[in-house]
Amino acid sequence: MVYYVLKVLLSSVIIVLISEISKRSSLAGSILASLPLMSLLAFIWLYIDTKDVAKISSLSNGIFWLVIPSLLLFIILPYLLKRQVNFWWALSISTTVMVVFYLLMIFVLKKFGIKL
Repeated sequence: MVYYVLKVLLSSVIIVLISEISKRSSLAGSILASLPLMSLLAFIWLYIDTKDVAKISSLSNGIFWLVIPSLLLFIILPYLLKRQVNFWWALSISTTVMVVFYLLMIFVLKKFGIKL
């Protein structure tokens, strides 16, 4: 139980830290947020929990392919915000488009025999 709480606290602290740094410097916040910190933590926690490098490899492969549709969020959100779309609407629209493209990417990858 202590280990689980440690995992949650460490992961949460990283998110809050990035948010607080972003208040002072969007460049520093952007650099930190663009690092695959959550992916690295996921690899570490998965390895500690299972010692299964095949699962880590599979997770890494899945993250690679799904980063591509996630990039749409970072293109659409600022575009909508610059056009004065309400933040919550812009976030909802860009997230919805991203999810649709996640599903599309998964469908396309299956057609090419790539299993996530």
